[in-house]
Amino acid sequence: MQLSVNLQQKSYDIIIERGILNRIATYANLNRKILIISDAGVPKRYVDTVMAQCPQGAYHIVQQGEGAKSFPVYKVLCRKLLELGFTRTDCIIALGGGVIGDLCGFVAATYLRGIEFIGIPTTTLSQIDSSIGGKVAINLEDVKNIIGGFHHPSVVLIDPDTLQTLPKRHFMNGLVEAVKAGLIYDSSILELFETFDPIEQIEEIIYRSLLVKKAVVEQDEKEQNLRKILNFGHTLGHGIESVYGLSELLHGECVAIGMIPMLENADLKERVLRIYDKLHLKSDVDYNADEVFAVMKKDKKAQGDTITVVKVKEAGMARLENISMESLYQFLTEIKPQS
Repeated sequence: MQLSVNLQQKSYDIIIERGILNRIATYANLNRKILIISDAGVPKRYVDTVMAQCPQGAYHIVQQGEGAKSFPVYKVLCRKLLELGFTRTDCIIALGGGVIGDLCGFVAATYLRGIEFIGIPTTTLSQIDSSIGGKVAINLEDVKNIIGGFHHPSVVLIDPDTLQTLPKRHFMNGLVEAVKAGLIYDSSILELFETFDPIEQIEEIIYRSLLVKKAVVEQDEKEQNLRKILNFGHTLGHGIESVYGLSELLHGECVAIGMIPMLENADLKERVLRIYDKLHLKSDVDYNADEVFAVMKKDKKAQGDTITVVKVKEAGMARLENISMESLYQFLTEIKPQS
């Protein structure tokens, strides 16, 4: 399966193909200096498979998790590119999940004011959502993605076979972004979860979710209006993740929690909770509202004393609403865990 993201200044292809990890040169120029960046959670054989196809290849393994999206790691990677003599005609390969995609994209966007990078996502979350769209970022202490920009990959190569090595929790965690896509834009995605085993339908789930992301990004590349709907569940979710996520919760799990309070229809909420049960996801967590709110005040979606949230009343239709920070705090304190 193939998709193309068509933007005003740049377009690129997304290829979904089992075994594509062994055939990268079919879709990308590997006859130049290549730095493969991956993390300790990605099987080493994936790195070796890519390295074997890069005549001038090198690789660097960073720590696993959000801690890799930091200034110290960013500095190490830029120093390595400098030592290897990378020029603007050379390329980075992001081999891993969403953290690796964000980190590599930010390095690529800023080294020499911009070099190419190839996305090879290896998790459900990155294959379904974060590998396309051009948002790249690193964290600043406890604030997620506050330092970043827009820098699109030259191509995204998705090999569903790489998901076979994911722990089940991580596999299910990434599917939350597909549930989000169904809620905000394409309700048929929800029906896939309700009717079939998501593991057996993973390629179709990836494809339909990417169609949603593609459609939204093509209409609003720099998040001026429509693209903000992709933040559904993320405002509250990022707040919880910033406080508890590094050690206790995964990104998708936090987004799942953040989506439920923003559903304005009781029947739809029950429908989503049933999907969560099927995916073995929590729908709540007992968080400290003061701690979460302190982080959310620094959220990049905040504008002075207001913040934009995304709400859904009917599956496939999202709306943006500006609320005061005071209302947000009250909203946080009123949400109680169900268990």
